[in-house]
Amino acid sequence: MSRYPLRAALAFMASACVAIQFGAAGVARSDSKIKVEARAGKADSAGKQTIRVTIDIAKGWHIFANPVKNEDYDANKTVVEVRSGGKMVAAKVSYPDGKVLDVPKIGKMQVYEGRVTIDALVDAVQGPMEISVRVNACNDNKCLPEGTAKLTVP
Repeated sequence: MSRYPLRAALAFMASACVAIQFGAAGVARSDSKIKVEARAGKADSAGKQTIRVTIDIAKGWHIFANPVKNEDYDANKTVVEVRSGGKMVAAKVSYPDGKVLDVPKIGKMQVYEGRVTIDALVDAVQGPMEISVRVNACNDNKCLPEGTAKLTVP
């Protein structure tokens, strides 16, 4: 038993918090390389509303576009989802074309770098909407585990 049980307990809790934040192996997740903002436009006469999602990607990193245009990496594509009251909201999401990245021995694929804007057209809902953005971030040396950024739009 430790001479300093409180200190040992605090050290354990701190390491547990790091493991939760960065994953069990201590590796940052992909959502640590992005900043996401979302704004809801006013509902139009047909009751449709556009949610504009802006993703700022850390310098030196990219996320996979949607579509990736490389079937081996399709599961890594960026995905935007909208929920209200915990339930999925049908959304027509318009993903922009990505930049072509040609990786030796892997092939061509589309990625987003810098800033990307994605629009989601939904039926206007009462109350806040939860927006989730699932990404997989890579740089020239490594890829991070998938991560999801979540935010609420009033």
